[in-house]
Amino acid sequence: MSKFKIPKASPTVNKTIRFPCDVVEDVEKAICGTSCTFSAFVIAAVKNALNDLNEYEEKQ
Repeated sequence: MSKFKIPKASPTVNKTIRFPCDVVEDVEKAICGTSCTFSAFVIAAVKNALNDLNEYEEKQ
């Protein structure tokens, strides 16, 4: 499993989703003082989760 890294901002497509307030607060704390945007962080986290899922499925 690869280590999660806070990404740099990149071009994105606007998509509206809802997050629990505590998750938003935790992400904002994690990216505070970095050049990472909330969206870039979420995108990287989702990509990481998808990679983990693919690795798990390949092992099955």
